[in-house]
Amino acid sequence: MNIQLDNIGKRYNYEWIFRKVNFEFTDAHNYVLLGSNGSGKSTLLQVIAGSLMQSEGEITYLQEQKAIHVDAIYKKLSYAAPYLELLEEFTLIESIEFHAQFKPFYKGLTIKDIVQITQLEKSKDKQLKYYSSGMKQRVRLALAVLSDTPLLLLDEPTSNLDKKPLIGINNW
Repeated sequence: MNIQLDNIGKRYNYEWIFRKVNFEFTDAHNYVLLGSNGSGKSTLLQVIAGSLMQSEGEITYLQEQKAIHVDAIYKKLSYAAPYLELLEEFTLIESIEFHAQFKPFYKGLTIKDIVQITQLEKSKDKQLKYYSSGMKQRVRLALAVLSDTPLLLLDEPTSNLDKKPLIGINNW
């Protein structure tokens, strides 16, 4: 998937968060956004993801040289960030089942596999509202990284995580 940013900007009230951003993201590369706190990295990712509208400029999404309308971009991307809400009344298993109704996981992955990758087997039947912030971040990451979408956006993916890595992700 290619994403073309043409003079995009985002403003809240009278303050510009960023302005006149021109860039093309191509599917041939991986990208990292670097900047200090408050520089607009998260806002830019939210604009690219279609969850925030830009104040000015145009964003074009292309997959195999075909335009994708901004209203349909959510089907083509996975997004994880520590500030994204989870349905806290759901258990881990219910969250995985619910997510699968909207985005497929990589072929061959079962619910059991996903639970094992998160290393949350002991808490799989507990409501997410009882999870720690790190456990919730594991859920967000697993749902995003293991979804079969052409675009993966990660905002502060290691926030709230312990040093112990998730297992099994490299195999998928």
